[in-house]
Amino acid sequence: MSTVIKAVDAIDFLDGESLHVSQLRDRPSEEFIEFVRDAFPTEREYDSMLTRKLRRRSSTGRHVQYDLGEMSGFLSVFLQHHQGGDFSISDERWLLGGASKIQFGFTLHRADGTPTRMVIRMEPRESLNATSRNREFELLTAMRGVVPVPDTYWVDADGEWFPEPALIYAFAEGVSRPTDSAFRVSGAGQNFGPTLRARLAEQFMEHLALIHTYDWSSAKLPSFTIPRAASTDSALWQLNRARRVWEEDKGEDLPYLDVAARWLEDNLPVLDNPSVVHGDYRAGNFLFNENTQQITAWLDWERGYIGDRHRDLAWTLTRSFGHLAEDQKTFLVSGLVPLPDFLPWYESLTGLAVDHDALRFYRVFDAYQLVVSNLASSYRVAKNGRSHQDALLMWTHGVSSSIASDLLTILDEEIL
Repeated sequence: MSTVIKAVDAIDFLDGESLHVSQLRDRPSEEFIEFVRDAFPTEREYDSMLTRKLRRRSSTGRHVQYDLGEMSGFLSVFLQHHQGGDFSISDERWLLGGASKIQFGFTLHRADGTPTRMVIRMEPRESLNATSRNREFELLTAMRGVVPVPDTYWVDADGEWFPEPALIYAFAEGVSRPTDSAFRVSGAGQNFGPTLRARLAEQFMEHLALIHTYDWSSAKLPSFTIPRAASTDSALWQLNRARRVWEEDKGEDLPYLDVAARWLEDNLPVLDNPSVVHGDYRAGNFLFNENTQQITAWLDWERGYIGDRHRDLAWTLTRSFGHLAEDQKTFLVSGLVPLPDFLPWYESLTGLAVDHDALRFYRVFDAYQLVVSNLASSYRVAKNGRSHQDALLMWTHGVSSSIASDLLTILDEEIL
């Protein structure tokens, strides 16, 4: 019997009523929420975000589209409390990009007349990824001076001042793709061309090494749960998070996902060295200056945590994030680094050996969680009209068959 059937039976028993499984996920009861929390224990902050997601799913309606004037009003009240003094805001605008968060740009003019371009990064009513603005704020702050990141200013972790949790950071200059290149959704498979590729690849690898060798113990990261070295904590927390999301959001049962989850649970790798993990390290999540060919900012730290660096390595190696070089033979990791060079280059920069068993685990895990996000969360969030990106979410749901095919290929390569 699958976990979801057990969950429904448990709630039927507790509530004394019969609910269709889809209705239960659309309007989760407190008993169901506690069931999935107990079934899939994960990091404290992830548990808080996922629990908030389900409770708000039951208590709030469809996504509300705020106009520029309304957002400016929320911002003005926030700044009156946090900035104080005389100030004004101008150049308010919506920013495009991403499949998850709402982004609002503006310029803050302080009393001395100094203008500062800033960005509000805010949750929709429900996001494709239920993540913590508090943790993103803390990690961005910690990474300042380590790799290029925007300056951080404020965080409204609980949505006290804005309609939903939000953080405010500096506007980062740069582009995510060459201006003369074809648009790629979320940067996946982006082609930078041979010349630019060579310049960016070196920085791409150096920054990954700096992130993974950073001494996070000196940083202020109160919302992070630190896994024990020489334990399976990190892998288990990540697996339980993904399994919980699948049970909360899915619209159908898929036996091959159960096979993958069982294999993952039976093959949890032991953590050798807790590191900062970006969580979405790839093309599309950094900006660069086309003239200087320098990376100017790393963005989208929302899935970052302290854990196993092999998670980043496996994610960056995901085939859908790269493409073949001009010879139509050499695969370019994230469109930048020839596959044969990637791991040796990483080891030479970090002095850290790659554990190929751990990498194998995270290859399966990353494919698993991609299916979860694209086949379950995209479906549930768009079905209930709880995001500003419903059309894009349904597009990601529509391409899930190719992502599922990738998982089946990896299962065949790594397990069977």
